[in-house]
Amino acid sequence: MEKVSETRNFVVAGHSGCGKTSLCDLMLFKSGAVERLGSVDQKTSVSDYTPEEQEKQASIYSSPLNCTWKDKNLFFVDTPGYAEFIGETIAPMSIADSLLLVVDAVDGLQVGSTRAWKIARRLNIPRFILINRIDRDRADFKTVLAQLQEAYGKTVCVPVTLPVGQEGDFSAVVNVLRDTDIPEELAADAAKYKEMLMDTIAESDEALMEKYLEGEELTDAEIATGLYTAIMSGDLVPVYAASTAKDIGVTKLMDSINNLFPGPLTKGKVILADDSELKLAATGAPVAKVFKCVVDPFIGQLTFFKVVSGELKSDSECYNVNTSTKERLGSILLLNGKNQKSTASLGPGCIGAIAKLKNTHIGNTLGAGSSTKELSPIVFPNPVMSYAISPTKNGEEDKIAQGLHKLSESDPTVILKRQDETHEMLLAGMGDQHLAQIVKKLKEQYKVNVKLETPKIAYRETITMNGEGHYKHKKQTGGAGQFAEVYLRIEPSPDGYEFQNKVVGGNIPKNFIPAIEKGIVSTLEAGPLVGCKVENIKVTVYDGKHHPVDSNEMAFKIAGRMAFRDAMAKAKPVILEPVMKVKITVPNDYMGDVTGDLNHKRGRISGMGTEEGLQVVNADVPLVEMSKYATELRSMTQGRGVFKMDFERYEQVPSNIASEIIARHQAEQDED
Repeated sequence: MEKVSETRNFVVAGHSGCGKTSLCDLMLFKSGAVERLGSVDQKTSVSDYTPEEQEKQASIYSSPLNCTWKDKNLFFVDTPGYAEFIGETIAPMSIADSLLLVVDAVDGLQVGSTRAWKIARRLNIPRFILINRIDRDRADFKTVLAQLQEAYGKTVCVPVTLPVGQEGDFSAVVNVLRDTDIPEELAADAAKYKEMLMDTIAESDEALMEKYLEGEELTDAEIATGLYTAIMSGDLVPVYAASTAKDIGVTKLMDSINNLFPGPLTKGKVILADDSELKLAATGAPVAKVFKCVVDPFIGQLTFFKVVSGELKSDSECYNVNTSTKERLGSILLLNGKNQKSTASLGPGCIGAIAKLKNTHIGNTLGAGSSTKELSPIVFPNPVMSYAISPTKNGEEDKIAQGLHKLSESDPTVILKRQDETHEMLLAGMGDQHLAQIVKKLKEQYKVNVKLETPKIAYRETITMNGEGHYKHKKQTGGAGQFAEVYLRIEPSPDGYEFQNKVVGGNIPKNFIPAIEKGIVSTLEAGPLVGCKVENIKVTVYDGKHHPVDSNEMAFKIAGRMAFRDAMAKAKPVILEPVMKVKITVPNDYMGDVTGDLNHKRGRISGMGTEEGLQVVNADVPLVEMSKYATELRSMTQGRGVFKMDFERYEQVPSNIASEIIARHQAEQDED
């Protein structure tokens, strides 16, 4: 196990196409971790090594990597920038000690950038920003820096390195704190940013502030301490300039990772799931968090973890806090893409993998024994797209369920659920590309072909006025007959379903009242318009008749059901549809397209604003209009928009659309 003070742990995130993977490949090569520089374009990237990623030439999965740079051991995770694979970004960020946010010097701040920033802020981890690809045409470091400062704070995002030249003339970077040989054209900016950094450093400590105000020079150690304090508190986010394609600025970035990124024990403690605290230690009983599981074609399941505290050793036993089971650990592996090597033990901040754990999943906490407490859980977003899934061959439903259960263990943003009201099995995820990958894996790994269809909407039915219902059930066949007569009244009820018995004089014996309600409740499951659940209705039974011999529970159950149907027909029944609360985040250029499209979808915009440099639209939209929105938004915004949605309420369907729904339902009934 290496010294904890020599370990750095961080996640590399940003919008798709900003050069995250190329940066990771370059860091591995410069440090000597690999002999050949990997390339996304040439399909030799160490990080993007799966066939799907090589075909797409973009990251789909998170990739844990490690190398040694000078005197520090770097453990970092390359994450995908596509919004649909956000689960592969959230999980590693939950175990990272800091975020390195990569921003494109041409495209600037984008949705993937702000999403990563928000996650890091929620997790309260320090942030660092790299403005990459300054060598490209139309690259503009100053414009992107201004974007960052407007979104996150002018005194927060401060450059530590500045580019010498731009586009094809980009030739070097200078460190505004340490370098003395600064080109004349950068001298004014370098002096300004150095002063901003020094002000922030001085403000981090009263003693430093006093010394600084008195005009005394701060020592290198004091500067480093002040920077460190400001970064950890979130008051400072250092900004770096680089080009991974030309390998300019990356050396100084890696030196800053060594010098400024926090060590694994810097926080001193972490908050646990029960809101208590775990004091971090370099040695002793291990505590680790699982953030990734993959199925390796040669060795089976690989479980990735970060050691949070203590020391985890190979060939030992550990305890899974979430499942209350013991796991036998084999050899601990260090991975760079598909390359593996064994290690005897790992300490805080280190990322490793274990093969063939039997009952351990993403988000689980591993410890020495049952006294270990659970670390904070990983919070994944709700799905934004669902399909009704069914096998192309009859009888393979179980194979689908088993395959998807296994796949969801590797990707918690994949959800399989049964919609009882529509009798469909729904496959839910973060978008059509995400679900397409899942379907492809089902076919390749579990040999089952499926078909995906737009899911049916679980409508509701209710009434808009009062209605009276009556039914006399009379049946006489050879022996005992059946007799029951029921009068009832229904009315709208905002509080949900209510049932009242107001029968007087013994016209209906009390022992038959529950049977009447059973008949009504059974009818609530399939309303008269489109066979959907009936809600928000009050039923009052107020009169009826019985026969001392022929009346029984079944007769009153039938009478209750038919009287309710009679009343429903007179109470102006309507169809209700689910309405979703939708939050859409897009660059300003696409606002007109997005709002116009929402109007076509019967959406009601409830608010618009800006969040950290991007436009935000809040709207209420019927679920039926959102079935393909992940695809539509990607097309409208060239992949630069994201959205999330949650169920808000049920609302009456407009009469013209209700007529179409009823006609469609009737046609399906006629076919059946």
